Amino acid sequence: MLRLKSAKLVLTSFFLAAVFACSGVLAKVPAPADATPAIAVAALPQQGVQTYSLIHQGGPFAHEKDGVVFGNRERLLPPQKRGYYREYTVATPNLSARGARRIVCGGAPQTPDACYYTADHYASFRRIVP
Repeated sequence: MLRLKSAKLVLTSFFLAAVFACSGVLAKVPAPADATPAIAVAALPQQGVQTYSLIHQGGPFAHEKDGVVFGNRERLLPPQKRGYYREYTVATPNLSARGARRIVCGGAPQTPDACYYTADHYASFRRIVP
């Protein structure tokens, strides 16, 4: 008898959860505009601070690919139309190639709306805050 009551309670709970989800009651919790973790400019590696500064000055940049469109194929940044994001290399000490570190900015090139830092070649991002 106790098992039957427990089973009814579980089924009733699932049913109510489904009803609330379908009715939109649970869906009315607003998602944050940008839930990406933050990093202060001062907390960036020294080369990141330099790159961030160059972005706002319009360059010059060390790498030919700096300033090219970033496609956001990983979909880790807030969705935007193609061409909104641009990527810039953050130099890695003792490495002659570009390495994995980048800053990706969205909006106008010298006055971006938001910039993001990745140290792991786009596997994760942190929003740069002043």
